[in-house]
Amino acid sequence: MTEAKTSLKRTLIGKVVSAKRAKTVTVLVERRVKHALYGKIVAKSSKYHAHDEAGQYQLGDVIEITESRPISKTKNWVASRLVEKAAVV
Repeated sequence: MTEAKTSLKRTLIGKVVSAKRAKTVTVLVERRVKHALYGKIVAKSSKYHAHDEAGQYQLGDVIEITESRPISKTKNWVASRLVEKAAVV
């Protein structure tokens, strides 16, 4: 059998909010969920530290991050691809 194996690793898309550290970017992932009691749609967000080996992602870029083995104490995601480049102001 030569079937393409689907990856079991989770992927998320978010915005780079910090690129100050060496080989690390901080990515803000926002999601919209329905409030359990009131039913209103609420924006929730989480920040993830992602490994960026080449240091190619800058502040404001929208990137995809993929789950990986723990790389450091707080870092267990890897920046996998650029979705949208930051707009030049």
